[in-house]
Amino acid sequence: MTDRQIVRGKLAGASPWEDDFGYSRAVAAGDTVLVAGTTAWVNGKIEHEGDPYQQTLAAFGVGLGALAAYGLTADDVVRTRMYITHVRDADEVGRAHKKLFDAARPVATMVVVEGLIDSRMMVEIELEAYRAGLASTLEGKQP
Repeated sequence: MTDRQIVRGKLAGASPWEDDFGYSRAVAAGDTVLVAGTTAWVNGKIEHEGDPYQQTLAAFGVGLGALAAYGLTADDVVRTRMYITHVRDADEVGRAHKKLFDAARPVATMVVVEGLIDSRMMVEIELEAYRAGLASTLEGKQP
């Protein structure tokens, strides 16, 4: 696999919007894996309504699950993006981020947005992970 080749894979447990909107939960490009925006949508429902800390942990859980399909962990995460619907939730979202990534210390962005696709969602996250040599381990495989 070259660095320009992309491996796409739809992963189990994803949101209904993947099919509706035509996107993949995660895509590997060379030694990097990009994870689409994830929320606390788990098992067909929104978890932890009204709790930004728990919603953040759940959203990162979905994202880290997608990375696990490629053999990656939180230690491989190099960038996180957090979209929150209210500035009052920043500290709780940041606390959840620290719990998961304090050792890895990826670069991070947190942005306040007007809203998400469902008004009960308080946070959406994106992940980027990198592992040298990952592309060669993925050759010919789909997650």
